[in-house]
Amino acid sequence: MLGFLGILDLLQRVLVFLGYFSASESFPKPLKKEDETKYFVKFKEENDMHAKEMLINHNLRLVAHVSKKYSSSNITKEDLISIGIIGLIKGINSFDYNKGTKFATYGARCIDNEILMALRSETKTASNVFLEDYISFDEEGNNISLLDILATDEDDVNSKVNLKVESEFLYKIMDEVLEDREKEILYFRYGLKGKRSYTQREIADMYDISRSYVSRIEKKAIEKIAISFKKKY
Repeated sequence: MLGFLGILDLLQRVLVFLGYFSASESFPKPLKKEDETKYFVKFKEENDMHAKEMLINHNLRLVAHVSKKYSSSNITKEDLISIGIIGLIKGINSFDYNKGTKFATYGARCIDNEILMALRSETKTASNVFLEDYISFDEEGNNISLLDILATDEDDVNSKVNLKVESEFLYKIMDEVLEDREKEILYFRYGLKGKRSYTQREIADMYDISRSYVSRIEKKAIEKIAISFKKKY
């Protein structure tokens, strides 16, 4: 497993633990404008984390909608949604509710940007990306393909920097909250830090412990990361 995919896989499990990711795609309905504003005020002015949770959960349907545009890429639907959720959280963190506009337009752009940066990072090694498939339209109504969007060297550099920053953010959390063996097991399990990915059975043999014990260590480590992720992101 490439390090890029390992990061996505681990991130998805963190988001599942936090309840942001639903395989059933049964997401809460969008908030009414007045409720949305109320939660943004509470989050921005009072640092109310419950309000932030509400804003995230009630915009997950937007993530699913935007991510469908990129279904022809070689990144799985689940990974696209995971990446999109990161874009959503960034959007919520940076949105200026004082402008009086609904969050959906701004949030969709943030989700789009996050997915596009991930696609650019993966393009160099992708084997099944359909670059000529149309995914959107420009201001004049002309079709835009992935090839159009992924073309510039500057964009490629920016996407690599973005992925590096987010990977380092995840590694920093791991360094802060995990014990050495917990980190090592996650590195092996998800193919991180230049390692290939291993099954729980293979890792159990390495450490001379049971597979079920490896599973418990992995689950506990992901829980620690998720709790810290929720506080910091």
